[in-house]
Amino acid sequence: MNRMNMLQNKVILITGCLGTLGRSAAAMFLERGAAVYGCDLASPDLYPEIAKLQERYGESRLKLRQANMCDEGEVKAAIADVDRVFGRLDGTYHNVFTSGWKPAAEMSLEEWEHAIRGTLTSTFLLNKYAIPLLIRSGGGSIVNTSSILGQIVSKGCLAYGAAKAGVDQMTRVIAADYAEYGIRANVLVPGDFDTKESVARQSEQQRAAIKQSAWLGRSASADEINEVAAFLLSDASSYVTGASYKVDGGFH
Repeated sequence: MNRMNMLQNKVILITGCLGTLGRSAAAMFLERGAAVYGCDLASPDLYPEIAKLQERYGESRLKLRQANMCDEGEVKAAIADVDRVFGRLDGTYHNVFTSGWKPAAEMSLEEWEHAIRGTLTSTFLLNKYAIPLLIRSGGGSIVNTSSILGQIVSKGCLAYGAAKAGVDQMTRVIAADYAEYGIRANVLVPGDFDTKESVARQSEQQRAAIKQSAWLGRSASADEINEVAAFLLSDASSYVTGASYKVDGGFH
């Protein structure tokens, strides 16, 4: 299979499409032949690179929607709009999360519920409403983004770690429940990758320590993470389901 047309004629829904991974994925998937429906809580007007993609591909290939993927009504409406605009859905790539970094005794119930809803509940809602359209479209591929922090212990990473571990297990159960309908579900587990936010938040020493924690001695680019997402969303991974793909440079 030619990598440059591996997503030809597929309709892919990307959540968190204005984040670092989401913007990279939208550009990559469009280049490889997909139509993209992108959802994000932020306004697309804040991202000139997204405007350039829309200008290049047009709304027949790239449709954007400002939506809160933690709100059931907004998720349901977004999936209905995918059906209205494209008439089908071949894959989902879920990148929405809310971090929660406090030890148990210091975390309020509101903080816990906010982190769980933003990461775990948003994944459930997207899958709940996307699956019927995937079935009607003849099957498809679900890619839920997890984290190595859902698989290892990091002090203080209570709610976020628990939520991401839940995403892992949820995805495996979905893979088992819906295999008979031609739906595959897999987990993408990124390690550290460079974002403007992480560079601004962490000192040079912290960034250097994080990079050296991976065997490859560096952080990933968003494109390196999304190469695996593209594979999982394509027919090249037609016999892959219930799997967890670590893209972490050997960190784990």
